[in-house]
Amino acid sequence: MSYSIQRRRYLLYSLVLGLYLIHVFLHWEVLLYITGILAIPALLLAFRTATRLFQILGAVFIGAGIILFLYSGLSIREVPLFLTANMELLSFLAVLPWMNSVVRAGRFDRRINQLLRANVSDLGKLYTRGMITTYILVSFINLSALPLSQHVLLENIAKVKKTVQESFISRTTLRAFTLALAWSPMEIMVAITIDSTGIGYLTYLPWLLLCSLLMLVLDAWKGRKGFQSYPYEPAGGGLNRRLPARSLVLQIIQLFTALAVFLGIVVVIGNRSGLNFILTVTFVIVPFSCVWAAVIGRWRSFRVVGWEMWKRRTNGMQNFVVLFLSLGFFSSSLNETPFLEMIRYPFVAASDYPLIILLLIQYTYLGLSMAGVHPIATVGVLIEVLPPLYHVMNPMSIGMVLITGALATGAVGTYGITVTMTAQNTRQNPYKITGRNMPFAILYGSVGTLIGYLLL
Repeated sequence: MSYSIQRRRYLLYSLVLGLYLIHVFLHWEVLLYITGILAIPALLLAFRTATRLFQILGAVFIGAGIILFLYSGLSIREVPLFLTANMELLSFLAVLPWMNSVVRAGRFDRRINQLLRANVSDLGKLYTRGMITTYILVSFINLSALPLSQHVLLENIAKVKKTVQESFISRTTLRAFTLALAWSPMEIMVAITIDSTGIGYLTYLPWLLLCSLLMLVLDAWKGRKGFQSYPYEPAGGGLNRRLPARSLVLQIIQLFTALAVFLGIVVVIGNRSGLNFILTVTFVIVPFSCVWAAVIGRWRSFRVVGWEMWKRRTNGMQNFVVLFLSLGFFSSSLNETPFLEMIRYPFVAASDYPLIILLLIQYTYLGLSMAGVHPIATVGVLIEVLPPLYHVMNPMSIGMVLITGALATGAVGTYGITVTMTAQNTRQNPYKITGRNMPFAILYGSVGTLIGYLLL
């Protein structure tokens, strides 16, 4: 594949997703069918440049989907429609860079990272500060916050022993990352769960915040105790500057005010339009980001940063294009066969024991993540299997575990992007990261499961 084609993958992806979003408004079936036809070359193009793990996942889903499709006896003309099953998820991912861009254009990320550059006496205090800083950044710029926080932390503790550095950074950043996403409306696992269970975001929000903040406080306390015996000596002269508290607090307030306004708009538009949560967020993000950038006087830099970031991120969506298109084909084919009932059977058989079902969901995520299966792939199957249980269990209980169980794997999935990125940034073995964070992941998932059980 030529380099010029690789650089312009975003044009094909944008065409496919743009046609799908137009179909959402116009409800033209022919437009949906054209979208499905164009999804085929998009899948082939993405497959060639996807990472090995996602190529394997995609091949498994496509292979299994073909077998199920042939078994169901459907016409081959149905294939394009089956490929559009997860288009709204890809559309959701494609617009997220615009929200990240306004945060960067407003330099909120740089200001918040000054929290890590203030004077502290030991690593225990820096642990708490590192978790809080990463938590805030992840809430607004998602995955982009990881390399940002890890880079600053590496600068701060450059004089500390290598083994302590590795443990410190892999614990603070990855744990804060998984906790911050638990309640974020821009986290795809949250969006998928809201739509699949039919429970509104604002209903989930207090319980997700409870789980997230409880674990944040608990882990920050444990980390502070565990690292307080290590003295802190800043590695650079610029890292000890005085913290501009007033300015920093004002910018944090601005960020959370903007998020509150964003959520309010999403809820109002979702209620009035009848669109599901994922599509509502997808349609709101771009205009909201533009207005926000104009209000804070950063329109020019937002336009430049946003366009470049959007092109780069959309051009790099090949892993998710492979995963979602192949998963959509598999799920649609599975729904046309009796095999779906066979997969459901263990869950339905345990319907009198709801705790067992919740634990089964939690550990299904954890077990498959150890084998390299992305939690989105896991939830794609689970949301096809679990709906019959919504009539005998509170769907919100299931939703809590679907969210917390999935996000807990972000700290331990050896082949996942977060652990792999951390391993590269800190030059450590990803299996060590998994081992260090496994107790946290189990506890995090268990707290979510306990809250889900109490909500039955």
